[in-house]
Amino acid sequence: MVRVIAALLTVTVLVACSSGSPSPGATVSETPGHPPQTGALPGISDMPTLPPGASPVISTGWEVTVYYTAVAALHGGASQQVTGCPTIDCEKGRNQRDLGSFPASFVKAVKDEGTGRVADGRYLNWSYDTGYWMDTAPRDTAGRPLVPWVSAAADGDVLRAGARFSVLRCGSAAEVTAAVCARLKAPTWTIVDEFTPGMGGSKHVDVYVGEETGADFTDSDLYTTLQGATLSVLRA
Repeated sequence: MVRVIAALLTVTVLVACSSGSPSPGATVSETPGHPPQTGALPGISDMPTLPPGASPVISTGWEVTVYYTAVAALHGGASQQVTGCPTIDCEKGRNQRDLGSFPASFVKAVKDEGTGRVADGRYLNWSYDTGYWMDTAPRDTAGRPLVPWVSAAADGDVLRAGARFSVLRCGSAAEVTAAVCARLKAPTWTIVDEFTPGMGGSKHVDVYVGEETGADFTDSDLYTTLQGATLSVLRA
């Protein structure tokens, strides 16, 4: 099924683009929820320390969307030439080179989702303030590797980097299958990413599920949107 919003920001390599100060947020109770994730994880081990004794709060009315890493081998059709930076050391409008030709549907997915794996194992990444560049990993806002089923995005004034949350209820969307709901509820997600300006919202998070697993991934059950979801949120 097709997600009902346009794609998120994905990654920018500039640390200066990391999230701003936290919003007071809108929560409806202080009922304890899922415990925070513990232990160092690749790509998020330098997240801010959570306040001692902090307790999650329950917040309703969230939109939860999904983002992923495209895989060039799963796309066909006409090719499109891509111009950008050959490495992560990239500045929009400078150091631009021919990065190669890829299926047009793959290039579109990279721009929508932020990252895609090409045939040689490298990643074609995109962000609104950088454009395209080649990299060795899909990246979050601060340039760390994205972690499947852990990394998530939000506007910086909604949930700042390091905030953690779990999905307690999947909301009212009838299109969400029980199996997908269970998969999205199982992890504790960590905010490491930000939306492209204008694509987020006051109660909108985007969760990263790793590489697409087959052709027409955006028609799969996993590429979904939760409306009116209930989260257990622990703010950084």
